[in-house]
Amino acid sequence: MSDLINATEKPGRQRLLELMDALMELAPGTLTGAEKLEDLDGWNSLALVSFIAMVDEHFQYSVSPRDMRRCQTVADLAALVPGVS
Repeated sequence: MSDLINATEKPGRQRLLELMDALMELAPGTLTGAEKLEDLDGWNSLALVSFIAMVDEHFQYSVSPRDMRRCQTVADLAALVPGVS
């Protein structure tokens, strides 16, 4: 959880990627945005709900699950969050 706290001072895209690293239990700096969601171990319905909650908490934005279903990469997810992509 400390990774989530430390990421709060970073700029938009970098912040989101580091928060996603923590969410997916990856080392900080692992995700670049190019990763396909289907190739990420642990990307499942629970991770999807956790992503929605994370974006709401850290970016004060509500991501639509319907919009997320169209996403194929981490960068696609980032593009859903205003000011991040």
